[in-house]
Amino acid sequence: MGRPELYATVAQLIEQATGSTVAAADALASDMPLFDLGLDSLGWLRLIDAIEVAYQVEFDLSGTDLRRVTFGENIDQLAAR
Repeated sequence: MGRPELYATVAQLIEQATGSTVAAADALASDMPLFDLGLDSLGWLRLIDAIEVAYQVEFDLSGTDLRRVTFGENIDQLAAR
């Protein structure tokens, strides 16, 4: 899967995890932290779970300030796996 497809898929997962509070297009277009776009802590749990299941990876979020993570950082972590 190429980077554009990865971006589109994760953006859709964000939209699903937030119950459409954060639209996929907004996640793709913004460099703002996902919390600032409307992703809350429950949305984060749903998002991380969905990514881990979809891509068979595990995220180590220890020491991560989830309030500051951007869409691009999320993709960078996933692509590194």
